[in-house]
Amino acid sequence: MDTVIQSLGLTVAYGSQRAIDNVTVSFPERQITAIIGPSGCGKSTLLRSLCRLVELTDGVEIWGRVIFDSEDIYAPGVDVTDVRKRIGLLAQRPYPLPMSIYENVAYGPRIYGIRQRSALDELVEKELQAAGLWEEVRHRLNEPASALSIGQQQRLCLARGLAVEPEVLLCDEVTSSLDPLSTQRIESRLIELKQQYSIILVTHVLRQARHLADYVVFMYMGELIEHGPSEEFFANPKHEKTRAYLAGEFY
Repeated sequence: MDTVIQSLGLTVAYGSQRAIDNVTVSFPERQITAIIGPSGCGKSTLLRSLCRLVELTDGVEIWGRVIFDSEDIYAPGVDVTDVRKRIGLLAQRPYPLPMSIYENVAYGPRIYGIRQRSALDELVEKELQAAGLWEEVRHRLNEPASALSIGQQQRLCLARGLAVEPEVLLCDEVTSSLDPLSTQRIESRLIELKQQYSIILVTHVLRQARHLADYVVFMYMGELIEHGPSEEFFANPKHEKTRAYLAGEFY
């Protein structure tokens, strides 16, 4: 298994409370990894630790290492902006920027130096296509992004994230606020995108994990309990807590 990111003894605490404790796990390259577990078990904390967004929380303390491209992203002198560009995060609720559909997608590339209108036009179309939104918005690119439905806004945020060309895409329960049709569209996009990106997905829906994941990481009370290839994980869970969770004995 080729690894894209690896956590080594990763611990994150909010005050005296350890949200994740001594987590060591490797995430496979160009696959979809699902992080599952009951509410409050540290799934989102682990995810946000992988792109150095967790440190934006007041009072947080972090120990351990996260290795990406042979470098510890928490080492002194690391360019945090570059880390967050190369490891993008799609949040649970969509937050389109207060500007047009077009400018939402073009915003990141402009920051990183793309100014030519033809290049931006091409890039906006490409990423809206990748997010499965182009045909729905191609004639209204100058309309405010806030006019889109929630499901469309989430796909717009996906296009905006892809526009800065990340290598890894982190998805934090990205369909939890969406209707079934919008959920299906996002899931279809993620399956297609794993040909180009490594995707790490937090989900509380076991059906979604079974459907999407090539690899599964199971968290419980801040600890890593079990992980492995999806087919093996669901067919033959090794840990008692994993079996109980999959059987629906706790949520």
